[in-house]
Amino acid sequence: MRLQATLCLFLQLLFELSSCTHLRVMPGSTLELPCLSIQTEFTDAAITWKFNGKEINAQSPGSTTLKKDGLYLAISPVTAADEGDYVCLAKETDVEMIRTYFITVVATIVYTIKINEGSNVHLPCHFPSSSQVTANALWYKETGVGMMTRLNFGDGSTGDDEKVEQLYPMDHDQSILLRRTAMEDAGTYYCQSAEGDKLSTVNIIVEVPPTTTPFSCNSFTTAWEPCLDENSRTGEPMLQESITEFSMKLYSYLKESQPSSNLLFSPISISGILSHLLLGARGDTRRAIERAVCVPHDFHCVHFQLKKLKEKLASSLQMASQIYYNPQINLTESFTNQSIQFYEVEPVKLLESSEENTQMINNWVANKTNNKIKHLVDSVSPSTQLIMLDAVSFSGQWMVKFDPKPKKGFFAKLDGDLKKVPLLYQNNYMLVTAHVVELKAQVARFALTGDSSLYILLPPSNTVSDLQQVEERMTDTAVRQMIELLKTRSPEKVEVTLPQIKLDVQPDMHILIKKLGLLSLLEGSNLCGLYSEDMLVLDDVRHRAFLALTDKGVEAGAITLASFSRSFPSFSALRPFVMLLWSDQANVPLFIGRVTDP
Repeated sequence: MRLQATLCLFLQLLFELSSCTHLRVMPGSTLELPCLSIQTEFTDAAITWKFNGKEINAQSPGSTTLKKDGLYLAISPVTAADEGDYVCLAKETDVEMIRTYFITVVATIVYTIKINEGSNVHLPCHFPSSSQVTANALWYKETGVGMMTRLNFGDGSTGDDEKVEQLYPMDHDQSILLRRTAMEDAGTYYCQSAEGDKLSTVNIIVEVPPTTTPFSCNSFTTAWEPCLDENSRTGEPMLQESITEFSMKLYSYLKESQPSSNLLFSPISISGILSHLLLGARGDTRRAIERAVCVPHDFHCVHFQLKKLKEKLASSLQMASQIYYNPQINLTESFTNQSIQFYEVEPVKLLESSEENTQMINNWVANKTNNKIKHLVDSVSPSTQLIMLDAVSFSGQWMVKFDPKPKKGFFAKLDGDLKKVPLLYQNNYMLVTAHVVELKAQVARFALTGDSSLYILLPPSNTVSDLQQVEERMTDTAVRQMIELLKTRSPEKVEVTLPQIKLDVQPDMHILIKKLGLLSLLEGSNLCGLYSEDMLVLDDVRHRAFLALTDKGVEAGAITLASFSRSFPSFSALRPFVMLLWSDQANVPLFIGRVTDP
């Protein structure tokens, strides 16, 4: 019996120091395998990786790469040849830790989804992240043994009448939306590339829904919870972190839909209008908006902290909001009062004609952006119930001036073409620069008046792959670490060359709303804190951003509308780059953009 007990103890110890993971991976994807699965003191361990019994080293052929002295094994891109067993052995003195991965490379992913009749359902499909999207995927439904019919769908531009909608055209995410599911919609759906490669299989099971009660605001009539700790030291940094996380999330989404063109948006404007809407959101809609703008569900002081943030930014960034509503709907008193309290907005009734409303809105936009943006809407539908606007306008002068003499040079575009552009040039510019390894970019910080800075992230070359590599590494943590790093550096004399630019960009906000998980806003949402009689549907959402780099400084403006119904002797940014306009005082991003064609 004693021998048996000792054997069991040994087996238990071995189990604790070993682990096995089964992974199903699509071809073309990127995979990173950690050797150590738990927190450990194996700081000087000798690490060995084997693939199907053969040792992997730096000279091994194929797509595998050892990182951080073997702590990680990267496979990119994954191919069928990478399928098999991966074993990591970490050995230090008399202790060994083994971790095993079984990798299966699958050509298609199979999903089974149960859905109630009458509900909407997402059918998932994704291109591998390492691939380039040159055409949309094709969707088919199985109609018999060996028989399929191709689905025809729109882009969502014609409203809710479409049965099937492609959510993100020309995006790595090729998911579709099937509306108002009927019993005959049950079955098997296939997603494949234009070349015929299967990407996903979705089995839909349609069930009879339980009896539901009509929508009612009866249990959602209370006002937004009061901020009970206005002097809290955690509220401000919490909001700063939320806005930065939200900003980088927006950039990651927008770069997918605009992979090579100029890109510009104001996260502070988009966050502002969604937060204002959050004031009246309840139930699932409230939780969806909170997730979208990256604030905790119990952060009741979000509106109070946003008001403080606007006050802090007042010297450099002018922010304004406005609400227009149909006189036939009654906004709740609590929403009206809290809009005035936190956003300095007293809702205004819409006028009788579309022409009057269009002029009223465009005049407000021009006024609040100092005429940087003069036109936002072409018309206002008579069925519009609510329009929410958020405008920001920024003007900052260079703390170090550029040579006023006109100068021209050539900007190398992503396709290799050279474009002659006017330049901002100074051969003795006092500039903070650094090579940020984590971002694989040369970064420069240009100080501006109003306690703000313009950061330019310059990839190693003008290739698409180098630009994308920088963009993929731009997480909120990486950006904050970059800013903290450049704060520790002292300015040095550098020869600086920048292109003069003037960007005026309108990103696709409908796709962005969907990617933020706010599709319900487009189909019926719980805004009982705003209007307590029925659901409201978002029928239009727009964002327009303007930014100019001139010999004087940086000028920028943005408007968001939601309608319901390393050191270097020189720094030359004459190739595509990413830029962040950052408030040093409030520690949040104001504008984010990409310049590929000045």
